[in-house]
Amino acid sequence: MSTTAQNNAPVTDSSSGTGSTGQPVAASVPQEIREAILAVAERARRARPELATARRARKDETLQGMADALRQNASAILAANHKDVENGREKGTSEAMLDRLSLDGPRIEALAAALEELVALPDPVGNVVRGRDLPNGLHMTQLRVPLGVVGAIYEARPNVTVDIAGLALKSGNAVILRGGSAARETNTVLIQILREQALAHGFESDIVQGIDEYGRDGATALMSERGSVDVLVPRGGRELIQSVVRNAKVPVIETGEGNVHLYIDESAPVKMAVDIALNAKTQRVSVCNTAETLLIHAGAEQAGREVLRALHRAGVLLHVDEGARAWLPAGAEATATPATDEDWGTEYLALELAVKTVGSLNEAMDHIRHWSTGHTEAIVTNDLANADRFVAEIDSAAVIVNASTRFTDGGQLGLGAEVGISTQKMHARGPMGLEELTTTKWVLRGQGQVRS
Repeated sequence: MSTTAQNNAPVTDSSSGTGSTGQPVAASVPQEIREAILAVAERARRARPELATARRARKDETLQGMADALRQNASAILAANHKDVENGREKGTSEAMLDRLSLDGPRIEALAAALEELVALPDPVGNVVRGRDLPNGLHMTQLRVPLGVVGAIYEARPNVTVDIAGLALKSGNAVILRGGSAARETNTVLIQILREQALAHGFESDIVQGIDEYGRDGATALMSERGSVDVLVPRGGRELIQSVVRNAKVPVIETGEGNVHLYIDESAPVKMAVDIALNAKTQRVSVCNTAETLLIHAGAEQAGREVLRALHRAGVLLHVDEGARAWLPAGAEATATPATDEDWGTEYLALELAVKTVGSLNEAMDHIRHWSTGHTEAIVTNDLANADRFVAEIDSAAVIVNASTRFTDGGQLGLGAEVGISTQKMHARGPMGLEELTTTKWVLRGQGQVRS
């Protein structure tokens, strides 16, 4: 998740949660924008009851229609996306952000395929979490139900527009999307396609709405719609997420940045270590599950040397401690820089990696506990006891043994897509799919019982 989110975040003072005038940020929003966002939220609330009670077949037909429409309108989507990308370049947007923003034919196909994966998944709405007959004759059930109206604030990620809308529809929720100015042209086209398909399948189009036209003030107003918006999900860089967490009156499911660690244990097979490290760092650098810090046991010299050689050949800029510097291949010494505390805490989202040697599993886990954002940590090892300790003692949303960190992803885990990756410890943690967009309610059925 990008660390450059401040360009799209509501304007706040980072220490006080206030605007430049010292007033709460919501108070600085023009009245007409507040009223406009309230109207959006109320339209969502009016539209959602039919969706909340719709049968799975109808929702699945709508999702399939959306997938087909994305393919059919690929040229219009790409034309709009080209405008956004060119605008981003002119404004000096980072390459990582441009990569997230950019669509092409295969990425549009992936968006459509993600909706089709949702079609194949069970509908969580109405599922009985637990149920039993009580001693007094009451029949008790706890049922999964939609959250209601879900707001999402994110940036430069048009794929998120489709993912969240699809997940919201399948789970019976209306959704309000604020995708940021960087992707405004693309999101406008995508949302229009999704709304048209909702209407074509008998739902009100207002189950999917976008508010990018209202800018930062619209995002700030959305944060204040407690009672009209049931939950808000921020997805982006640290500044954006923390701004939402500090200022929202609406309940927030907090997603987090990905300062992801990969630890190569003393017993790690060399080829496995090389393959995993390369994939975790270079397969796609602009996403939150890419590795940002590599920890190598001081006794894994051969693996360390081979991994650093492979990373250097792949063009990765290495920020190394003294132990790792001794293992650098010829030619890498000139470009590698000494690692600092700033490196241990950085989410690069680029071909850069912090590298540290450690003397034990304990030292590796201590480093992770100190610097981790709680997203994903992985270990490469042939020692089952060390693997079990790592899994038991590392308290992150995802812990991986002998595989790439890139698997912390809703699509990869069979969720169809994801709203985001939650690093909090409430009901939703890790990749958030359909079930994470539901809550529960208790239903009691009796025959006239009264409590004594």
